[in-house]
Amino acid sequence: MSAEDLEKYETEMELNLYREYRDVVKIFKYVVETDRRFYLCNKVDVRARTEQGEVFFDVSMTDAWVWDMYRPARFAKNVKVLTFKDVNVEELAPSDMEPPKS
Repeated sequence: MSAEDLEKYETEMELNLYREYRDVVKIFKYVVETDRRFYLCNKVDVRARTEQGEVFFDVSMTDAWVWDMYRPARFAKNVKVLTFKDVNVEELAPSDMEPPKS
């Protein structure tokens, strides 16, 4: 497989992922961003934890969709993330749930 073929494949995978996102975003209530992933979910709980002087975030999500083009199944009933980095949670307004018209 050439570098050009690989780039074309990844571009196609990203486009398919965006199309899937566009189709599913309206069924979720929250957007959650961590340092490694982007999630859509209907319930989220973020707790700051301290252990041995280190602060980390314990993030639990229910009914989630994961933005990851390499996952064969992006829907997950429950997701738990532990991270030392920032976590961003936004509640989607009904108007945010409509993707831009292309």
